[in-house]
Amino acid sequence: MGRTLRSSSPPQDSGGLDPAGATPMMAQYIEIKSANPDCLLFYRMGDFYELFFGDAEIASRSLGIVLTKRGRHAGTEIPMCGVPVDRADDYLNRLIGLGHRVAVCEQTEDPAEAKKRGPKSVVRREVVRLVTPGTITEDRLLDPASANLLLAVGRRKTAETAFAYGLAAIDISTGRFSLSEVSAGELPGAIARHDPREIVLSEAIHADPGLARLWQETRAAVVPLAQAELEPAAADRRIKEQYGVSTLDGFGSFSRAEIAAAGTALLYIARTQLAARPPLAIPSREEAGATLAIDAATRANLELTRTLSGERTGSLLATIDRTVTANGARLLAEHLAGPLTDLARIGQRQDAVARLVDDSALRQICRDTLAGAPDLPRALSRVGLGRAGPRDLAAIRDGLASAARLGDTLARVPDLPAALAAIGQTLSAVDAGLVEILRASLAEDLPLSRRDGGFVRAGFHPEIDEARLLGQDSRKVVAALQARYAEETGCRTLRIKHNNLLGYFIEVPQSVGEACLKGLQKEFVHRQTMVDAMRFTSVELGELERKISGAADRALALEAQVFDDLAARIVAEAAGITAAAEALASLDVAASHADLAIENDWRRPVVDDSLAFAVGGGRHPVVEAALRRAGEPFIANDCDLSGEGRGRIRLITGPNMGGKSTFLRQNALIVVLAQMGAFVPAREARIGRVDRLFSRVGAADDLARGQSTFMVEMVETAAILNQATRHSLVILDEIGRGTATFDGLSIAWACLEHLHEANACRALFATHFHELTALGDRLARIDNATLKVAEHRGGVVFLHEVVPGIAERSYGLQVARLAGLPATVVTRAGAILKSLEKSQGGRSARARIDDLPLFANLAPPPPEEPPAPAAEDPLGPLLDAIDPDALTPREALEALYRLKRERAEALAG
Repeated sequence: MGRTLRSSSPPQDSGGLDPAGATPMMAQYIEIKSANPDCLLFYRMGDFYELFFGDAEIASRSLGIVLTKRGRHAGTEIPMCGVPVDRADDYLNRLIGLGHRVAVCEQTEDPAEAKKRGPKSVVRREVVRLVTPGTITEDRLLDPASANLLLAVGRRKTAETAFAYGLAAIDISTGRFSLSEVSAGELPGAIARHDPREIVLSEAIHADPGLARLWQETRAAVVPLAQAELEPAAADRRIKEQYGVSTLDGFGSFSRAEIAAAGTALLYIARTQLAARPPLAIPSREEAGATLAIDAATRANLELTRTLSGERTGSLLATIDRTVTANGARLLAEHLAGPLTDLARIGQRQDAVARLVDDSALRQICRDTLAGAPDLPRALSRVGLGRAGPRDLAAIRDGLASAARLGDTLARVPDLPAALAAIGQTLSAVDAGLVEILRASLAEDLPLSRRDGGFVRAGFHPEIDEARLLGQDSRKVVAALQARYAEETGCRTLRIKHNNLLGYFIEVPQSVGEACLKGLQKEFVHRQTMVDAMRFTSVELGELERKISGAADRALALEAQVFDDLAARIVAEAAGITAAAEALASLDVAASHADLAIENDWRRPVVDDSLAFAVGGGRHPVVEAALRRAGEPFIANDCDLSGEGRGRIRLITGPNMGGKSTFLRQNALIVVLAQMGAFVPAREARIGRVDRLFSRVGAADDLARGQSTFMVEMVETAAILNQATRHSLVILDEIGRGTATFDGLSIAWACLEHLHEANACRALFATHFHELTALGDRLARIDNATLKVAEHRGGVVFLHEVVPGIAERSYGLQVARLAGLPATVVTRAGAILKSLEKSQGGRSARARIDDLPLFANLAPPPPEEPPAPAAEDPLGPLLDAIDPDALTPREALEALYRLKRERAEALAG
């Protein structure tokens, strides 16, 4: 369920905390907390982030850490808890996952400087960023395979009571930025497609009664912002400031709703990132109808990216993901969430996959090289935000190096399809100079933070090498100077020593001091005469001492400058790096599809602009994968819904457990796979472009919304009947089963007629209402099909094969027996069923039921007798002796005649 968070606008109060009478440190805390009342404040104190007052109590409960006390304020003890700075990311991740927002407050002053202002002076601290679910950039807080989207919503009026909604989807961790506009009816499906971590919107949109349920039901955190801050002129200005332009004309044409959404997103980013400005791509506009429309209920029913329980494992995404890079995994998820409707783009993606399927050597080279490519977009984003470490620079180095190698590889391959050729050209344009400077400057073993130093390669920067030598090998430097002085003075007992009072000094024995230093008095300055020794210093030794004492700090400062120079060079090349990252991701996805197709024998579908839907030997990708792991085969089935001008409707009857739902879902998933540019689990497939995909398979009570199973079913069915077009594909399962028999039958009947006459779409309609099969004779575009069942020794065997025809029975009692219902219940159900099925002079079902005694009045069933021993099977030994695979046709015929003779003799005996 959605979590509504308060706006990050300036507070009107400080949560009841009064700094009067507080210690200087606590007064500072209260002041900073007052400026961030809607966030948990991580207040830096040495090696810990401390939390106080209500924040401490919340964090203690949320994180399971000890709550302690620190002094008193306003007559009561101050609750306190803390987390170590070096483990802060782990705790931040847990708090963000619970829907909290965190203000990170760092020390911005050296404690030594604070002491200069007085003994009671407090170190200056400032909030350096707000951490929220949609604005995370740290690797340890992010799922590598999933986008971390912040979604902003704006709107414009289109009629007296109607609105159009603009959506701005931004992933700060990668720089992705897209804009789109949808109607109110399309808004839930669009939000479900983006699957954001956080939604920001105006207070007016949040308060709209017609949208209240949407914000309550979303998985994302919802943050309303003050309406006064979201004026249209301000939105336009924020976009221009972000990109340093005076007009937006060069970016394309955006609607007022899209600009409002973009301005809302940029305002929130500025609030949370403070002085940092993330390197966002120029916003791309998603044209209406460019992707296959899939509503939220259909996404859930088909388990595209997560199962109904919310897990990735068991979803279609988990089944088809063969990517080897994090960036590729995110792009694959994006393609799956928004399959294309543009036939040319679908064909280009399929061409790339087909070439990699045919060229196994090229596919393997690509996958091996891609496996060594780090996550370029997220490393680049951290560099742009000033939060990068040395390993991020190395990630960019290694990612660009992999890109260059792949560019060279693709350049040598003739006759590449357009998509692969474009990828190759982009990768070949990588800045080799940037790669070389990063290789030359970065050490082999890199620390996590730039503050740790030691990341500049030895030999790259002479001054850093000198500072390191002094800092790490000062003894060797001093010993070398001592040896030179001893040689120059001829005094072998000369020593260079150090103490806290004099620092470094030259010491010679008193007895030889004058003689040893003769001729060097101009260089040596007398410092101290002892009983048995004389001490001197020199200009050279003084300079050396200053270098040694500041060597570590100087080395860190020089390395920081090198880091800043490298980061600036990377930011300057951001556009090229982003293009290379996108090309790598596209290549990874194409190679993933190819690898999957080879491994599972998937085929290239034909996708055109017709109303065809002909799948030969289709399979359910997730179920097939599960059966394969269990060593069992999957029964493939054909499906033809092709039509001229109007699609066909296949009405499917058959028992529960027969495979109806699997058959329905697999055809919907084949459409999704085909239009995202992948191969499909089928022997062959021709699919006319689908504009909208609807699936209502199964339902459950929604008690939080006060809706029963049947109400949920009707709401979802209404959306289908009101929105499906000729180019849509509709999957419906058991419409009307949630109410009384005749009510449900009537609703299902009317829905079928509406799909046939009004929607004129391609549809699969599974039902237990056998009466509906009569429509196959009355409506031209309805075909009847059923799931084959074999009866064996009083039970049933589900063959999972779809064939033309009508199911004569539902086999509900057999399924109940397989499920383990008590035998008395199954027997009683059989008797009731026979009574209900009787047709005696039009007697009512109630009258027929009255003829049956109540269960309580039935005589107890007789005790079960032990089964009689099975008679000896005369044919058993003969059958056991036959090996069918070793028989010739003539031998097989002779064996059959022999079995018939033996059976005849056994019966005669």
